Amino acid sequence: MLPLRLCALWIPLFSVLDPALSSYSEDQCSWRGSGLSQQPGSVEQISLHCAEGALVWLYPKGALRLSLSPRLPSGAVGPGGSGRSSGQITACIKPAESFRGAQIYLERDGLLELLVGERPGPPGRPPRVRCFSRQPGERVALFLQATPHQDISRRIASFRYELRGDWNALLAPDSSTTTTSITSSSSEAACRPCNDTEILMAVCTSDFVVRGNIRSVRTDGDLWASVIGVSASRVYRQKYALFSGPGRLAQSGEIRTLLRCGVKPGSGSFLFTGRVHFGEAWLGCAPRYKDFRRVYEEAREARQIPCELAGN
Repeated sequence: MLPLRLCALWIPLFSVLDPALSSYSEDQCSWRGSGLSQQPGSVEQISLHCAEGALVWLYPKGALRLSLSPRLPSGAVGPGGSGRSSGQITACIKPAESFRGAQIYLERDGLLELLVGERPGPPGRPPRVRCFSRQPGERVALFLQATPHQDISRRIASFRYELRGDWNALLAPDSSTTTTSITSSSSEAACRPCNDTEILMAVCTSDFVVRGNIRSVRTDGDLWASVIGVSASRVYRQKYALFSGPGRLAQSGEIRTLLRCGVKPGSGSFLFTGRVHFGEAWLGCAPRYKDFRRVYEEAREARQIPCELAGN
């Protein structure tokens, strides 16, 4: 869809919702509010300041304009935990499966581009993650426009968002827009093995660090991803409960990576590292455990190890 020029038709006036019906999380990462008190044609101005969070708009009426001004954590680094970053930030939004009653536009330099329609995906399939990039100093916003309905009682427009520097390794451009989606990557770096420095940094900065074996590989056609089933013999760190089981030595979980990387089941023990996006683990560096041990011990003897891996 071609971008639309932002004009008075979209923003006839600005107003603020009744504070009793709109609220932020304590750290201003998330917002929840209702359109029932919003004046016809008004636009609620919202600003969130975290690297991830959520928005829930009950009974959409009028419009919302959401500015994302994140204070990104130090872990917002390049692919493989290498620490390389161009300063570009990629934002991704994932609509809820029950998303109804509004459309989401990207507002950039006075232009509106449709990101998410009122029905974000076919029935029975998870909504597609939509992404866009922001250059340093560039001002962009999300514009949510309620769609007119006689009955708004069952309509809730909600989504989760993430702003991370390391999204770029997972993304491919959408040829019809300036946005991207999680499908495949044109970057060869997304599938190449990590070098020694990247392995050591991944151990320090990743959302999860797990030693384990590959027990299965299946294809997720919606995300163009391979889903790796992992039997974990040691969970060193995990941001969420990604790997769980009845005992310390009987834990399992799933890790996703790009389908084009061609991951196949294989024997041997690996050290899996990576990032969590919308509650799902995505693979970063995954050396064989014996190779990791060699790199780790050499760096420790040379006193060049960036961090200790507890219990290793």
